[in-house]
Amino acid sequence: MSETVISLDDVGIRFRRNRRSRRNFKDLFAGSRRRSRPGEFWALQHVSFTVQRGEAIGVVGRNGQGKSTLLKLVTGVVLPDEGTVDVIEGVAPLIEITGGFVDDLTVRDNVYLTAGLHGMTRKQIDERFDEIITFAEIADFVDTPYKHLSSGMKVRIAFAVISRLEEPIILVDEVLAVGDKAFREKCYRRIEELLAGGRTLFFVSHNERDLRRFCARGLYLDKGALVLDGPIDEVLDRYNAEYGVKPA
Repeated sequence: MSETVISLDDVGIRFRRNRRSRRNFKDLFAGSRRRSRPGEFWALQHVSFTVQRGEAIGVVGRNGQGKSTLLKLVTGVVLPDEGTVDVIEGVAPLIEITGGFVDDLTVRDNVYLTAGLHGMTRKQIDERFDEIITFAEIADFVDTPYKHLSSGMKVRIAFAVISRLEEPIILVDEVLAVGDKAFREKCYRRIEELLAGGRTLFFVSHNERDLRRFCARGLYLDKGALVLDGPIDEVLDRYNAEYGVKPA
């Protein structure tokens, strides 16, 4: 029997284009909440869907259509202005994964800090530390300040840490674009291992091969609206047909 782990019901989120456009106290009580004010736009609007445990879902659409915002809603980083978002299980966010690391701390200290912030105990980190470092292939830099690593090395250690979390839901947002080909394939094999273990996947990518590799279902976002929710092949075909994209 399937179990719903993520549910969005008529979700909308509104952003300001610049700091001068601010909602005042009166705005909170005035008229329809759906009416955009000068300088505001709807990043997502009227989005509804559910996700069952163990599903692998690819999110597609042009840049700026709400894909990353959708994932941030699921993680709880941002809250909707309208509708409801219910996530009943923990999330491992492979989204801007280097953002929580501290430049002046060593790689070792950053592993303990970041894994701890995501809920791992000291004992769990101790048990997985060597595995994390080996996966990231940076054993020679464990006691090097994080700021001295290359961008590719930063992604490696960040992915190694986050992918070792035990959260049932994995969110991936183009985070491996800067990695070399061999390491990307290594990360993809790790994602396949997690999926084989029953994890739920949200995968944002512009790479059709990757989307078809991991996902059976797709969500197509356009102008902040969910225009198609269906089999990944149908979603990609629709996207390609509407924007003249040559299939990968």
